Amino acid sequence: MNAPQQAALPPMQVLEEDESGINLAEYLDILIDNRWLVSAIAAAAVLLGTAYALLGKPVYEANLAVQVEDSGNSAGSFLGDAASSLLSVKTPAAGEIEILRSRAILGKAVENTKLYISARPRYAPIVGSWLSRRATELSEPGFMGLSGYVTGTEKILVAKFDVPADFEDKQFTLTVGNDGQYELGNPDIDTPMKGTIGTLLEANVPGVPNGKLSLMVSSISARPGAQFVLVRSSTQLTLLALQDSLKVVEKGKQSGVLDVSWKGPDADKLTQLLNEIGRLYVRQNMERKAAEAEKTLGFLDGALPQFKKQLEQSEDVYNRYRNQNGTVSLDDEAKNALTQTVDLQSRLLEAEQKRRELTARFTNEHPAVQTLDTQVAAWKSAIATIDARIRKMPELQQNTVRMQRDIKVNTDLYVSLLNSSLQMRLAKEGKVGNVRLLDEAIVPEEPVWPKRPLVIALAAILGLAAGIGAAIARSSFFGGIRNPGEIESHTGLNVYSSIPLSPAQRTIDRNIENKASGKHVLAHLHPEDPAVESLRSLRTALQFAMLEATNNRLLISGATPGVGKTFISVNFAAISAATGKRVLLIDADLRKGRVNQFLSIQRSSGLSELIAGTLDFSRAIRPAVLPNLDVITTGVLPPNPAELLTSESFVQVLEKLSPQYDLVIIDTAPVLVAADTASVAPLASTLLLVARAEKTQLGELNESVRRLAHAGRSVNGVILNAIDLSRRHAGSGGYKYGAYKQLQYTYNANRDST
Repeated sequence: MNAPQQAALPPMQVLEEDESGINLAEYLDILIDNRWLVSAIAAAAVLLGTAYALLGKPVYEANLAVQVEDSGNSAGSFLGDAASSLLSVKTPAAGEIEILRSRAILGKAVENTKLYISARPRYAPIVGSWLSRRATELSEPGFMGLSGYVTGTEKILVAKFDVPADFEDKQFTLTVGNDGQYELGNPDIDTPMKGTIGTLLEANVPGVPNGKLSLMVSSISARPGAQFVLVRSSTQLTLLALQDSLKVVEKGKQSGVLDVSWKGPDADKLTQLLNEIGRLYVRQNMERKAAEAEKTLGFLDGALPQFKKQLEQSEDVYNRYRNQNGTVSLDDEAKNALTQTVDLQSRLLEAEQKRRELTARFTNEHPAVQTLDTQVAAWKSAIATIDARIRKMPELQQNTVRMQRDIKVNTDLYVSLLNSSLQMRLAKEGKVGNVRLLDEAIVPEEPVWPKRPLVIALAAILGLAAGIGAAIARSSFFGGIRNPGEIESHTGLNVYSSIPLSPAQRTIDRNIENKASGKHVLAHLHPEDPAVESLRSLRTALQFAMLEATNNRLLISGATPGVGKTFISVNFAAISAATGKRVLLIDADLRKGRVNQFLSIQRSSGLSELIAGTLDFSRAIRPAVLPNLDVITTGVLPPNPAELLTSESFVQVLEKLSPQYDLVIIDTAPVLVAADTASVAPLASTLLLVARAEKTQLGELNESVRRLAHAGRSVNGVILNAIDLSRRHAGSGGYKYGAYKQLQYTYNANRDST
């Protein structure tokens, strides 16, 4: 078949639009068009949020307060300066926080409270826990026919539960029996184990090495048949989880008050755990201070005999000297020198003692040690100065001053150490630490989560956001073309007419479905309809453009079914015939052609019979269906439509009919669902594709153009059909990049021929 020269059609004038993206007005259009989707998603989110707020498992939070005191203001303040310095160093809050979170404290707390054991009633799904929190008595097991489920005030106390490592973190089901009996089962254990409340249950798990299981149920408050869920978690993992979730912070800067808090679903258990942590922390602090006191006391007890001996020796020396030389009277200068040297010597000894204590914990470069070194050097210098003055005195006075100084210094040091020893012994026996519990944890009455107003508000916000996102996504990826600018900007095709959606056509469509009699043509019934006026504009554009075409054939098709190509073909044929031209409308959609339904004529005796040679032209052509409009229907729908339309007979039919009319309009099958259009397209000089607003996607148009190009035919332009002007609220709509869909477009050989 020879392809005719293509008609050059002038593009339709359209308003220039900002193609940089979707503006705010276009977003508003999308949201208004999808308001029911947005509302539905937001409402669903609010319902889910409300359900969670009401039925969600509550989370409680308890806390206790611990004060870390400066030990210099406590019992240690009664100690001597040298001894109390051992207890006067205040531990930084960060260090105490780490002690509180240490395995030494939390590990014992986990073990003492059996935190690794979870034992709870088997509540009915969804509403069971919610009902139990409002119940005042035990429930009857078997909620709504669900065996073992409860909804009441059932409780269980498990004192011991040890399982093999393979069964850690696995659920066991405990079923309450009669007379204090119970059964313990697990999906991996074939035979349930039977036990008695208050008696230790010990059993070997078959097939598990070292598979010893121990269970001690202290008490159960439930009716026979009720079930409980028991889980024995790993002790180590439980400890790690506690360390991660336990919150310890200092209240205020350098306040020394630590706030310890923890969240959990069991208000009683978390309160018990926190109080146990506080008790263990205070006890370890007292034990640590007692150990320090005992260590210092050992040092003092070892040093006291030595200092006592020094004192006795200095007294003996002075007494012998006095017996030999008599009592020596000291003048004022000597007395002053004696007082000063005793004071300086005492300070020097105290500083040296403190230095020995600090060097046991710090290096010589520590600032505190260096400060003491500076003081020691200063006091030694002062003592040397006084000693120089003493050496200028008479010999008797020199010796007397030195010996009295030794006695006073040794006496003061011995008495100080003796007092320190007594005070340290009191500290050890009194077991006084420098931390104390300010506030114990109390059982919380109200959960901290879920916070119902907050949850519902967040659900509403998230639901609204999700609805908006879904609307935009739906419009962007699944919505159809909204305006002519999209087609021209993203496909390169010219839009020659935009046909508004006609309310009157809806009535006509219903009449067609009901097989009502008469002509169902909008241009015939409502010639002033805006859709008809738009088709007249298209007629004007084509009238001049087709003057240069090689033939008078106009092919109208669409990318997919349901875009309104037959509506365009029939009505355009009608308004073209209304100008006095002789027009022939050929229904070449041999799969689902509907031209006959618009005109209320028989389908049979049409194009398929004409091509097959079983019908002559005079019988195939329906003359004057409308003034100046002849029609050829599809005829009986054939089983081989593609073969008929590609045959030489069809070419001969068109060649014979074209000279008899001013315009021949060919309505063909959709491009993407049948190869018929690609076969027929080269026979027409003008080819228009119909796109339906809000349905046809850019990808479908592009694919249609590509397929027709492979057949050696380019598309002259596009008719944008069914634009709903009532939905153009603010903007012109956004661009859609959806891909075309492979749709099924078949015929029924037994279809009614009318």
